Amino acid sequence: MKYEPRLNDYVKWRNVEGWVYFVTNEYLTIEISVKPKPDDYVKLHKNVHCLIVCYHQDWNEIVYVNSRRYANASNLEDMEIYIREF
Repeated sequence: MKYEPRLNDYVKWRNVEGWVYFVTNEYLTIEISVKPKPDDYVKLHKNVHCLIVCYHQDWNEIVYVNSRRYANASNLEDMEIYIREF
């Protein structure tokens, strides 16, 4: 069966690796780094995310590593890593 990317999958693609952050039919983004924001202009967002775009025609190059889920959405430290079957 062909791999279909989902949010919170950890993947490798070309020379980058990271978490799938956003998926549409046309492209996905891979989060390769996160750092705290240096300002408080937008209080909703606390971090700066660096994302790489991977278009649908390149999804065949993506290598699935594992997935994550959070047992408690209010505590991001409470993360479980698992291998998704597909």
